[in-house]
Amino acid sequence: MKTDIYLDSNATTDTLPAAREAANRAMGDTYGNPSSTHSAGLRARAILNDTRARACRLLGVGSGALMFNSGATEGIQTAVLSALCSLREQRARGERTGSILVYGATEHKAVPESLKHWNRVLGLHLEIHALPVNGCGMHNLAELRALAADAALVCTMAANNETGAVSDLEGIAAALSGGNALWLVDCVQALGKISLHLSSTRIDYAPFSGHKLYAPKGVGMLYVRADAPFTPLIIGGGQENGMRSGTENMPGIAALGAVLAELEEGGSFRSCAQLEQAREKLIASLSRAFPDLMINTPLDQSLPTTLNVTVPSIDSGTLLDVFDAAGIRISAGSACSAAKALPSYVLKAMGLPDWRSSNAVRISIGAATDDVTIDAACSRIEQCAAALRIAFDDGAHADGIVRNGATCLDDHLPHADAVTAPGGVANKVEPAGYTTKAQEQAPHAKVDPSLQIGAAALPDFLKLHVGTVIVDVRDPVEHAVSRLPTSLSSALNIPLSRLAEAVPSWLALPERPPILFFCRSGNRSTAAGVLLRQLSYASAFSLDGGLALAAHLLDATNKTDGDPA
Repeated sequence: MKTDIYLDSNATTDTLPAAREAANRAMGDTYGNPSSTHSAGLRARAILNDTRARACRLLGVGSGALMFNSGATEGIQTAVLSALCSLREQRARGERTGSILVYGATEHKAVPESLKHWNRVLGLHLEIHALPVNGCGMHNLAELRALAADAALVCTMAANNETGAVSDLEGIAAALSGGNALWLVDCVQALGKISLHLSSTRIDYAPFSGHKLYAPKGVGMLYVRADAPFTPLIIGGGQENGMRSGTENMPGIAALGAVLAELEEGGSFRSCAQLEQAREKLIASLSRAFPDLMINTPLDQSLPTTLNVTVPSIDSGTLLDVFDAAGIRISAGSACSAAKALPSYVLKAMGLPDWRSSNAVRISIGAATDDVTIDAACSRIEQCAAALRIAFDDGAHADGIVRNGATCLDDHLPHADAVTAPGGVANKVEPAGYTTKAQEQAPHAKVDPSLQIGAAALPDFLKLHVGTVIVDVRDPVEHAVSRLPTSLSSALNIPLSRLAEAVPSWLALPERPPILFFCRSGNRSTAAGVLLRQLSYASAFSLDGGLALAAHLLDATNKTDGDPA
């Protein structure tokens, strides 16, 4: 039974069944090297040519070139290198060039980092300028017009990965008409959602990633306009018509070809109107669940697949944790920056206050997300909200963190001098059943391997250790909405921050049963296990990797309704 409701498609998507089948065929019957001249190579070459031709039709490549690569980050690097090498050559010939590298303030980090890197490596010392956006995420075209004459390279997005804001590409093109700047447009989020005819625009470079549209990770494309300067990032055997050396990723390209075939021929992907209806369902459910919901991007200027919202009464960490416990996968922004607990630079650039950008979450559906999934998501969202309301009614204040008034562990545990979690994070936790992100993400340093019980070993462990006390150290709301595997369904819920209340009674037992702690990722449960072992409770254990790694290996119970079949 499918238990995940995946609403993080701007980070990555599942692979289409047709894509998986195509990849398997490329690793089986058509495993040849497309550069080989024998029949096996020719069969592989036919797949390569067919996928490229289909991509060229869909994207309107015209007389431009389209190369396969590993994804958009490589495509961005290649485009920036190409533009800057051309600038350096022009300078060497004494020709006048632009002196400013311009990028949209809400670009994916791959863009400004690439600009800084190659500007330094090539010794160009050009000015790098972030182009402001307004509160809707639209670029400041007046400022761009003023910069156009001195701009050497301009980098913008077709659609933003965090907010879904769709750029005014025609307006940008008009603003650049007063200069000779090269133009890179990140089209990653546009593929399959926005109609593109690249050769009819002045776009010089356009990178794409397959895994944002149901192809595997590790395959992408780069469009290069005819006559746009080009320097290969990778040189060697001359594959991809000399544009990108190295044997092509044929399973990835075959899978991408299958996705493009579905896009071209119709069938798997939903229309814009259908996606808008799905988004409206999600908004209605979120608004019922959280009446103070704030939508951070105007819907009429964003992709129908993306929602960026803030719930003022609840911090984003709590929302993410509770949704994740309920099997709903969302994010706090770009997957590439999700591990950094900072306000969204995209929302800050749009002028949103820190409290709003720090507590924003992104919900993004895929172009193939069906109504069954949307309906199940709506049901679980409202269940999560109900659990949060109960937590608040039970004595917590709705200030963004669920709090119940528990005190610090090391103030109440006997013999516990400066008890710390793995990685040196002290257990001075938030008062409530709420655990800090530092604790959740603390590395497992100097942990006895015997503490950890892997999911595969859990059934045998429980058979061998009858009477094991199983303890969920997550927050009460996470526990309440969880879909626990049968083997863990009898668990007590004692949040890490309230462990102090239970430990003295465990230490006083004449015969100490094994205690198995678990949480989402294994960090909180490891902290609990280390704590007990420091207090000479030798039979304390932690579920290695937590529910995130174990749940799919264990049989899930049905604690909530509205599951997709």
